[in-house]
Amino acid sequence: MTKFALVGDVGGTNARLALCDINSGEISRAKTYSGLDYPSLEAVIQVYLEEQSVGVTDGCIAIACPITGDWVAMTNHTWAFSIAEMKRNLGFSHLEIINDFTAVSMAIPMLKPQHLVQFGGAQPVAGKPVAVYGAGTGLGVAHLVHVDKRWVSLPGEGGHVDFAPNSEEEGIILEQLRGELGHVSAERILSGPGLVNLYRAIVKADGRLPENLQPKDVTERALADSCIDCRRALSLFCVIMGRFGGNLALTLGTFGGVYIAGGIVPRFMEFFTASGFRGGFEDKGRFRAYVQDIPVYLITHDQPGLLGAGAHLRQTLGQIL
Repeated sequence: MTKFALVGDVGGTNARLALCDINSGEISRAKTYSGLDYPSLEAVIQVYLEEQSVGVTDGCIAIACPITGDWVAMTNHTWAFSIAEMKRNLGFSHLEIINDFTAVSMAIPMLKPQHLVQFGGAQPVAGKPVAVYGAGTGLGVAHLVHVDKRWVSLPGEGGHVDFAPNSEEEGIILEQLRGELGHVSAERILSGPGLVNLYRAIVKADGRLPENLQPKDVTERALADSCIDCRRALSLFCVIMGRFGGNLALTLGTFGGVYIAGGIVPRFMEFFTASGFRGGFEDKGRFRAYVQDIPVYLITHDQPGLLGAGAHLRQTLGQIL
């Protein structure tokens, strides 16, 4: 008989819940709920479990915020809760609450070739560290290492490191944004809002007034080639994505590969493929040869957070992935 666990991927807007087959890791019965419609995450889980009519005693929920102890307060939502109290109220014997990029990193060992698109490099080296990053509302970063038959995720707040320009054009962008924001982190550029920041900085540096655009406006105009400023912004975004990925590769020697997640890049795959992304990734001066063979993959699986939450839980329960 199949034994199921609850898995979830919770962001600032939506909560995605599903069942995970504890033996195979297969994800099924995924359903998305609007966070605005429920007073708490626990209430959403109760509704989902009642709808599924399945006995579940183990769960793992990935959430888009730092997890530092029993009390979890979401960054972009009003929900806050005690993990121990939720576990008790749900009647679970095991409940894991993990960072969303911990979950994305734990999905990597579970991904099949059809879930990946490669951008340069050679083959990954088995057993070597892996990096994963993704631009969406913000910039998420995690690493993954293999230790004694276990995958260990190393989450952090790498999206908030300093933006490091490496060209005259990027230096002008930094100067413009520093005047507005003070500290300019990588996330101020490599995110949805970051695309708009890039566009605005390009226009203002030319002494003109920027329009009030949304991220999708910048992308659509760039792809339609109807706005040179938007096209420059998207081109710069791709190069800086490459530079940032190369920095992650250097930091931890990620010969196991660098993986891109998040919702932005898949929206302009053709543009990204033809962009300066890989050139930016390898543009490391004396250490170009060090990163040259490291492969970069775009994750195309539609629910890596759920897949990774299941993998994390299964490993915690003693399985070898």
